[in-house]
Amino acid sequence: MVERRHQVVITGVGALTPLGIGVKRFWAGLRAGRSGVRRVDDLVELEGIYSKIGAPVPDFDPLDYLDRKRVRHLGRSTQLALAAATLALADAGLKLEAEQRERIGVIIGTGIGNIESILENHLKLLQQGARRVSPFFITTFMPNAAPSEISLQWGLGGPNYGIVSACASSSHALGAAAELIREGRTEIMITGGTESVMIALAYAGFDRTQALSRRNDAPERASRPFDAERDGFVIGEGAGVLILESREHAQARGAHCYAELAGYGMSADAHHVTAPDPEGQGARRAMAAALQQANLSTDRVDYINAHGTSTPLGDASETAAIKTLFGRRAYEIPVSSTKSQIGHLMGGSGAVEAIATLMAFEEGLLPPTINYEHPDPECDLDYVPNQARPAQVRVALSNSFGFGGHNCALVFCDIGTKP
Repeated sequence: MVERRHQVVITGVGALTPLGIGVKRFWAGLRAGRSGVRRVDDLVELEGIYSKIGAPVPDFDPLDYLDRKRVRHLGRSTQLALAAATLALADAGLKLEAEQRERIGVIIGTGIGNIESILENHLKLLQQGARRVSPFFITTFMPNAAPSEISLQWGLGGPNYGIVSACASSSHALGAAAELIREGRTEIMITGGTESVMIALAYAGFDRTQALSRRNDAPERASRPFDAERDGFVIGEGAGVLILESREHAQARGAHCYAELAGYGMSADAHHVTAPDPEGQGARRAMAAALQQANLSTDRVDYINAHGTSTPLGDASETAAIKTLFGRRAYEIPVSSTKSQIGHLMGGSGAVEAIATLMAFEEGLLPPTINYEHPDPECDLDYVPNQARPAQVRVALSNSFGFGGHNCALVFCDIGTKP
């Protein structure tokens, strides 16, 4: 007997990004080529740290989404995830009271979790003693706090866990959630990722690895993926949450479907803990596996939303992977990196970039790679430089690669593209 595999569609999206709160503001900023990067030494104590720039979420008030008591007991990345989930559920038009909530699951990715809670409570332990450590300390900092709190917020009893794979975390979360629906274990999954590490310790750690841009005099021009003068990534914060459903369930309730999540590919570089494989073989395998699951050939891909961090090694490696997989056709496929505008959201980046990819389907417009000014001989593809571009997108790849050599690629298809 052949096992039935369900199609997985996206019916709701919610995002909080450095370009604003909500997908409309996010997309408007992307279309306009606006940067959300600025100096953040007014927010973070950065003495002795070279990089002084970042991309925080502007005007976020957790009290707009949660009561005051809950806010006190939640870290910022969890607050962002809950807000994004609220927006995504509203966008999907889901009436939870009419659903079997024990069959609705939650998977949220994060790279680091609520690290600020560890620092605050460790300081209390050292200065005031063990009895001053918060009883909510463990549940605040744990990396699975976001999916747990989303489940509690709406009484959702389906599969529930967190995924931690550095900057690939939320793409892995989307892929894992889609698999549960394909297998018939659930009909609805709330999934995505979140991150907020705008604290001195995180800056110091990344700065010591020389991973951060030091273009402090022009923050809005600092994140420049694939540009010859790129000098590192920019720390951003934010959250993206997507509502995934089986196509049958979505159609039965008359939901709008953004696209199908048709393929999910994973691999490991097994090369170095921070540096990618120079030839991009791990990234290539992840993209190939995602296309294979989607049952699509490389000549069907219309657009690639790149990981594109603005690091010298990372961008060259990803470009090499695309060339190896697509051959001469690599030069015909538009590739862009939204990190040029919002910085690197780390564990939240894959989900937010998936939303940008879905909006390219919806609007028939490719988001640009801004700050692309100096061509790099190693990075010689079409990076949609500086201005958004009209285009019909039927099949798109979205890439996420993380410290540790974690690689993930997702394939999105216009509904009805595949037989």
